[in-house]
Amino acid sequence: MNRLILATSLGLTFFSLSAMAQEFTVRPTLVDDRKAVIATVESVHEVQARARISGTLSLLTVKEGDHVKAGDKIAVVGDPKLAIKGQGLDARILGAQSAYDKAKLDFARASELRQSGYATQAKLDEARANLEIAQHSLDAAKSEKQEVAQQATEGAVLAPNAGRILKVPVSVGSVVMTGETIATLSQENYILRLDLPERHARFIRAGDTVQIGSRGLGAQCTEAMKTGTVRLVYPEIKNGRVIADVTASDLGDYFVGERARVYIATGERAALMVPADYLFRRAGVSFLKLKDGGEIVVQAGAAQEDKIEILSGLNDGDVVVKP
Repeated sequence: MNRLILATSLGLTFFSLSAMAQEFTVRPTLVDDRKAVIATVESVHEVQARARISGTLSLLTVKEGDHVKAGDKIAVVGDPKLAIKGQGLDARILGAQSAYDKAKLDFARASELRQSGYATQAKLDEARANLEIAQHSLDAAKSEKQEVAQQATEGAVLAPNAGRILKVPVSVGSVVMTGETIATLSQENYILRLDLPERHARFIRAGDTVQIGSRGLGAQCTEAMKTGTVRLVYPEIKNGRVIADVTASDLGDYFVGERARVYIATGERAALMVPADYLFRRAGVSFLKLKDGGEIVVQAGAAQEDKIEILSGLNDGDVVVKP
């Protein structure tokens, strides 16, 4: 009997301690007073892939939305005049080579005659000069051929950076000029750009932490949020607005120009917070369970780490338990 009484007493004590461990007394807590603002996903830099030669666009390998790496071939610009010019230079190189071979032979003959005393020094000097002229003419023709070959190589339009293609304003068969934009790329290090009212300028600072809502402006504030950091606050106010940039991870799959909800701190205020796992929903309504066993309807606010703010339905000093 004593053992039974002792076991019962220990069981009741454990149950009582477990129940106390599940209780939470609601007290006002100072939290950051966060305001929801709309941010726009933007690229830090937008770069243009430009044509280096004039001609006709013969190949286009990308379209809007494609991801490219630095150095990838985006398009090819062909110029038929380069092929014609190359053929003319080939013929010129052959002629210069023949003139060089003849001048070399004349110089060798003049050298032999000079050594045997049957030619003058002036004749030898003239043959040497003709050989040098022929050599320079051959070198010039080969250099021009290399220039044409380099121009043909520059017909390939390469991606200057890794990123996503935003615009392709040309199509295959288009005539393009030197320096004309073939594609516009956005670098992949996207940021969120905030356009805030002037009254927020005194609260926001570089290095501040902000909360980023779930993708889509219709997402609920109680859903899990990501954390971002204010990278830069621009030191100029235009038309009563201050601009700030926020960096965050996992922005690579966003559309450039897409809007997202961001929560920034604008001071501190007292709030009633409860652990997130104490809150449960039924029929689309949020509930909390009181210590006395009753259930109350509450209005949930924004999440703060592992707790959720209760906007209405709770009072200071209420004791809630896990459902």
